[in-house]
Amino acid sequence: MLGIYFSGTGNTEYCIKKFMSRYCPDAVVLPVNDKTTLSLLKEHKEIVFAYPVYYSNLPKIVRDFIIENSTLWHEKKVFVIATMGLFSGDGAGLSARLLRKYGADILGGLHLKMPDCICDVKALKRSERENRKIVKAATEKIEKAAQQMKEGCPPREGINIWYHIAGLFGQRLWFYNKTIAYSDKLHIDMNACSGCGTCAQLCPMKNISIVHNKAQANNKCTMCYRCISHCPQKAITLIGKKVIEQHRIEDYL
Repeated sequence: MLGIYFSGTGNTEYCIKKFMSRYCPDAVVLPVNDKTTLSLLKEHKEIVFAYPVYYSNLPKIVRDFIIENSTLWHEKKVFVIATMGLFSGDGAGLSARLLRKYGADILGGLHLKMPDCICDVKALKRSERENRKIVKAATEKIEKAAQQMKEGCPPREGINIWYHIAGLFGQRLWFYNKTIAYSDKLHIDMNACSGCGTCAQLCPMKNISIVHNKAQANNKCTMCYRCISHCPQKAITLIGKKVIEQHRIEDYL
C-alpha cells in the first residue's frame, strides 16, 4: 500500500499519516512532488490519496499530478481523503471522477474538517481552543474510517451525485476561475523581505527564487499558503493584503 498526498500547511499531511498509522502502519507515505513517488505508484495497487480542497475544487498541482500520470492509475484501488475548512460538497469526488476516467477503482472517500490555513483573510479564523477541538474531532473520524477500511466497509463521502451537486453549487461555480490555472497573484513586500530563502525552499512549485537577496515570485503559485505560513517576516500575501495569522498544525495537536 502507498499513501500519496499534497499538503500546503500540514493539515492533509497530518491526516493521511494518522490514517495510515491506523490502517497500514508499514505503508510508505509521500508527497506528490517527491522524486520517488511516481516509481512507487507504478509498483503499488492500493493507494490512499489525500489533498486539501480549495474553493470546492482540486488544487492545480493535484489535478496536474493526476492528469500528467494518467496511465499509472489503471486498475489501482484508490481511497480518497479530502481536507477542508468548510463543507466542500464533493471534495473526494473531485479526484475520484478523474481517477475513474483513467481506470482506477475508487474504494471510498473521507471528508475531514480542519483548521483554516488562509493566513491573510479574517474569515474562518478560530481560537486555538476551537482549532484543537476541530483537530481532535478529525482524528476521531480518521480512526473510525481506518477501522471501517479494515472491515471492508470504507466511508464513501463526496462520491455520489448529490455530493457533486452540493460542491458545484456551493462554491465551484462561483470561484472556478480561482483554481483552474496557477496564480500570478502572490505578493512579496520587498521592504519586509529579509531574503532568508525559507519561502523558496518550501514552495512545492519552485515558484519563488531569491534574487539580489530578495524573494521573487513567478506566475505558478498553487495557492497552498506554505510560504505565507512560514515567512518569518510575514512579508508574503496572496488573497488579502496583510498576514493575520500564520497556520501551524503543530499548534493544535
